[in-house]
Amino acid sequence: MKKPKRLPLPKRFHAALTEDAYSRLRDLNEKWGLGNNYLLVVLLEHLDAYADADKLDTVFRDFIEEFGAPSTNVKPDRKSGK
Repeated sequence: MKKPKRLPLPKRFHAALTEDAYSRLRDLNEKWGLGNNYLLVVLLEHLDAYADADKLDTVFRDFIEEFGAPSTNVKPDRKSGK
C-alpha cells in the first residue's frame, strides 16, 4: 500500500470559535480523525462542492445583520457576497 502524502500547512492563524462551532469541529475530528487544521482545510478548500452558493450568501447576510461585521477596509460585493 502506498504511503499517503503529508499536506503542508504553511499558513497559521489564531481563530476564535463559538462553543457550537468548536463542538461541530470536535465532532468532525472524532469521526474523521484529521485534526482541526486539516478539517478546516477540507471544509474551506471544498466549500463549493457541498455548500449552495445562494444559501451561503443568505447565511452570511443574516449573520452580518444580526452581529455586524468587523470594521475592515474590505467591503463585500453585494451581488456575489465576496
